[in-house]
Amino acid sequence: MENIYAAMLLHKAGKEVNEQSVTGVLTAAGITVDAVQVKALVAALSEVNIDEAIKAAPTMMAAPATAAAPAEQKPAAAAPEDKKKKAEDDKAKEDAALEGLGALFG
Repeated sequence: MENIYAAMLLHKAGKEVNEQSVTGVLTAAGITVDAVQVKALVAALSEVNIDEAIKAAPTMMAAPATAAAPAEQKPAAAAPEDKKKKAEDDKAKEDAALEGLGALFG
């Protein structure tokens, strides 16, 4: 993921996204560079218009969210037991999400 961040940073700065520049950004950030991953990323990005991909990203991310919304609707008259179970499920999901977020920061 760091490789992608480095490429995005270089693109935003108007610099060329190549193996040497991505490696330089990663090294400056104190990240161990995997030359094979950097080479693969640069090769993959050579065929991509990054500006167009960024513009399309919000559209792609919004589509699954709107498709999932109708499936989550429940009857208006839910029993108290159902509400309690839903609250417990929501709490479990929130706890799992926070654990995942903690993994990002080591």
